[in-house]
Amino acid sequence: MTLAAAPVPHVAFSDLGTADLIVDALYAGGTKGNKSDEAISKLIEGVGNQGGFRYAGSPAKGTVKLAVLYTSGGEVDWPDHLDVETGTFTYYGDNKKPGQGLHNTPRSGNVLLRDVFAASHGTAADRAKVPPFLLFEKAGTGYSVLFRGLLAPGGPTLTTDHELAAIWRSTSGLRFQNYRSHFTVLDHDRIPRSWIQHVLAGGNPLEGGCPDAWRTWVEGRVYRPLLAPVTTTIRSKADQLPNDAAGMAILKEIREYFRGREHDFEACAVAIWRLIARNTAAVDVTRPSRDGGRDAVGTYGLGPASSRIAIDFALEAKCYGAENSVGVREVSRLISRIRHRNFGVLVTTSYFHKQVQEEVHEDGHPIVLVSGRDIIDALLQDGRTTAGAVRQWLEQSFTKP
Repeated sequence: MTLAAAPVPHVAFSDLGTADLIVDALYAGGTKGNKSDEAISKLIEGVGNQGGFRYAGSPAKGTVKLAVLYTSGGEVDWPDHLDVETGTFTYYGDNKKPGQGLHNTPRSGNVLLRDVFAASHGTAADRAKVPPFLLFEKAGTGYSVLFRGLLAPGGPTLTTDHELAAIWRSTSGLRFQNYRSHFTVLDHDRIPRSWIQHVLAGGNPLEGGCPDAWRTWVEGRVYRPLLAPVTTTIRSKADQLPNDAAGMAILKEIREYFRGREHDFEACAVAIWRLIARNTAAVDVTRPSRDGGRDAVGTYGLGPASSRIAIDFALEAKCYGAENSVGVREVSRLISRIRHRNFGVLVTTSYFHKQVQEEVHEDGHPIVLVSGRDIIDALLQDGRTTAGAVRQWLEQSFTKP
């Protein structure tokens, strides 16, 4: 028997001013057809009704009491991303075009990022000055939003350089910098209205109904992320391929680049795997084998640099078209190569047949299945957001013979 999905909590527009914030609840916009329908400004008084950065107070004066991060999820060049499994949220700053300095933006969003990430590494007194961040995401058409959680800057597994990095981009031949930041969604499912009002009124954020997860972070910089492991292990074809034209265009660019020499895709697959698994160490790409496959073998590092252990893995790559799935034969070959305490990686520009996924999961094979959508997600998070940018990367990294 198939169980019906639980309904998403829904808060009417007329109730926004008194509602608590519930993770993944939908907060309805108005129906007048203008900016007065905007939901966030009704939910959080004083933070404004536009922009990705919204706050009560002044970043320039260091007086921000509470901050809202809003993402539409639609900016291809700046792909904000929430990883619901790990509770990690990637957010880009507000310097998104050339002509001004990194911190000279109209909304001073990058100033806010700079200061809160610096304070997060200070004392408990410094962190007490960091405003709570509330994450909202556009929901469908109009001005309705989803509440996605309470954020703390940084994360339990991130280095200082990775938490907040100034990255370079170019538009029309002009270069400029913007921030890429990482936040952690804290494990607290309901943010009480009383605490929001207390904070906005200038009260001590650690009082007035403060969520335990926020208090723990402020007092000891201990992150309690909201972890949500995926329950569905068998992905459909649609789940394994990009759901937009831009993503499909990037996959097509990769296939076209390696057309007629698909074996050379192996090196590209290794580079993609490094984006996904950043502790990957040395990898050797071997010569084509008898059955037409081409393999790579490498090691993945675990532990601190002073006492690291290396786990061996074997990688195979299939540069297939979107309609050509990876079947049992291809995966069986990889399984046969895995030794005790090793794991395997199979990277494809297409998708994996249902039977393949079922056998891997049911038999407990240590195989990582990287589909076309996973490739796109890895490239987007690395800042390669268009087919042209990916083409340039391919030409620079994988020279044609």
